[in-house]
Amino acid sequence: MEQGAPAGGSAGAAGAAPAAVAPVVVVEEEEEREGCAGLWELPVERCERRPECSRCGRPQKVCLCPFLPVHPLKVSTCLYIIQHPAEESRVLRTVPLLVACLPPDKCKVLIGRRFSEDRYPELATVCRNPNTLILYPGAEATNLEEIALMPSSPSVMIIIDGTWSQAKDIFYKNSLFRLPKQVQLKTNISSQYVIRTQPTNTCLSTLECAAVALTIMEKNKSIQETILRPLQALCSFQLQHGAQIHHSKEHLLKNGMYDKPMPKNKRKLRRMELLVNNVKI
Repeated sequence: MEQGAPAGGSAGAAGAAPAAVAPVVVVEEEEEREGCAGLWELPVERCERRPECSRCGRPQKVCLCPFLPVHPLKVSTCLYIIQHPAEESRVLRTVPLLVACLPPDKCKVLIGRRFSEDRYPELATVCRNPNTLILYPGAEATNLEEIALMPSSPSVMIIIDGTWSQAKDIFYKNSLFRLPKQVQLKTNISSQYVIRTQPTNTCLSTLECAAVALTIMEKNKSIQETILRPLQALCSFQLQHGAQIHHSKEHLLKNGMYDKPMPKNKRKLRRMELLVNNVKI
């Protein structure tokens, strides 16, 4: 019983314990302060970010400007990039490269999750314009190639920049984005953005979507090649310096290479099954 008293919270043991250990604790704290005394006097090193290129947004030592067009591309289509806030802090994002390829008045980036008509009157006007398209795949989306065949091609396109779940959240929780005509790309090209995992082999980055869309709308095949050049250089540089090729989830699942735990959520698990069975989601 006596051996169990301190653990059991006996009043006698509880009252005696502080008197027995307090001097030891005080001595240890004093010794620790004396041992660290010299450290407090050391100068604090400030963590400074590497200087960035004002055009491509990359660190100056790995600037991609040599791969950008000398002059911004001449296009009649204006892009509105709706960017999820999480994308802004990503190191290997593609939107700055897209912006660097186009004139300032032809590529505008708006960052946020929620876009109301009161806070974004210009965007609201754009969304109500009959010549505006929003690039978002789905059952109600028309193939962009069909729209481009019309006599008067649309002049504005909205593209959502984020992961697929982030893009879905932005699209469905902002009523403004239901106003423009919804379109999608009918293409089987594989993404060249191999340093970031995509859901399927044919899922494209924001820059790739813009490159393909502009090529269709402007009826100029050289646009796609020009816009993709800095992306190819970015991926090549990263792979040369230790980055690994990221296969799509579709590829990993089909080849038994997916090493993460399968989701317990039935909806997410169903999406995984659709990827394996080549069902468009």
